Amino acid sequence: MSASAAQPAPPATAGPSRLVRATFGPLTKILNPAIVKLAGRRHVRFAARITHTGRRSGRRYVTPVSARLAGDTFIIPLTFGSQSDWSRNVRSAGGCEIRFNGTDYEAARPELADGEQVRDLAHAAFSPLERIMLRMLGIRQFLLLQRAQPEFPA
Repeated sequence: MSASAAQPAPPATAGPSRLVRATFGPLTKILNPAIVKLAGRRHVRFAARITHTGRRSGRRYVTPVSARLAGDTFIIPLTFGSQSDWSRNVRSAGGCEIRFNGTDYEAARPELADGEQVRDLAHAAFSPLERIMLRMLGIRQFLLLQRAQPEFPA
């Protein structure tokens, strides 16, 4: 996202759409363990793997997400809304690790954004069919994370 003088207000928190609740909600507990095994692998474009720390438990968790990388920004549609545990954990910690297309990344500076705020970024990151699916599923919020630059020894 480009920096501007007037920062837009952060989007209001939103939960999942009715369609997502009805279709994906019941399947999540069944599908997530299988998807986690594939997520983040090279050539598995539909899923990345987020490793994050629980904000209360301190435990490490792995969650599959539909992330894309546009420049140095990861854009993650919040299928289950901004109040999902993994999203709250990442925002509380200030970042996470992402395995995307077979490569591990550190990601920082989480920022909630709505569809209007990420329109250009989403256009660059998602195919036309993927953008149609996001709209059909009623996904209105995204989590943006900046790819951390590796530190080189002096």
